[in-house]
Amino acid sequence: MRLYAAVARAGFRRHATYRVATAAGVFTNTVFGFIVAATYLALWDERPGLGGYDQSQALTFVWISQSLLAAAALLGGGFQEELQERIRTGDVAVDLYRPADLQLWWLAADLGRAAFQLLGRGVLPLLAGALAFDLALPADPYVWALFLLSVWIGLVVSFALRYLVALGAFWLLDGAGLNTMATLATTFFSGALLPLTVFPGAFGEFVRMLPWAAILQVPVDVLLGTRADTPAGVAQTFGFQLMWTALLLGAGRLLQAAASRKVVVQGG
Repeated sequence: MRLYAAVARAGFRRHATYRVATAAGVFTNTVFGFIVAATYLALWDERPGLGGYDQSQALTFVWISQSLLAAAALLGGGFQEELQERIRTGDVAVDLYRPADLQLWWLAADLGRAAFQLLGRGVLPLLAGALAFDLALPADPYVWALFLLSVWIGLVVSFALRYLVALGAFWLLDGAGLNTMATLATTFFSGALLPLTVFPGAFGEFVRMLPWAAILQVPVDVLLGTRADTPAGVAQTFGFQLMWTALLLGAGRLLQAAASRKVVVQGG
């Protein structure tokens, strides 16, 4: 595990070097947060209590979403394009020969990246939102601890989904199409556009059971106290996230095993 801890630290330091890009990302997240917040204010003025949230909770959803946008790669990004390029060029063969597990290597690197993005691009937009609006942020440290744990599991779920997408490059000439579809699915089904609780009926129940809900919707609801507010709720909430974590990481290992047995590397 010492090796993967070192990989995670390297991932953190690597992204910490892009200071101008980080500052630009903070500015973009903050400005976009104000735009989305204005939209939510108008929507919740017309439909008070939409999705089971009052206006303050809806605004909290906006700013938590902005704080997690880069860390959870909700709009794309992260490691998958780099891994896809290594697959395309054949450099992944070197990775497979390393005395390290390919999936764990990239997971450690991505969690290091996510940790930096949480600090570098997550804290300041949330502070800006808290100063400008009356957010429903809890005062109980226990709720914050549950929220951070839920966020961390959500980051692993996000990685596991993107790892499956990246491995598709073993069989496709170009992973750009897969990346685009994956980004669209993540943006919609995670709740990055609208909270999943606003969708009614069977469709709403369906989207809230998908793995993307574990990335954003579940952590925000933990923070807002709409779930994980009882011992049974805690067990159900984290059981849902851990179930998708195990299923997706397991699927990634199976796909990785299939790819390593028989692959076609472009260029020979």
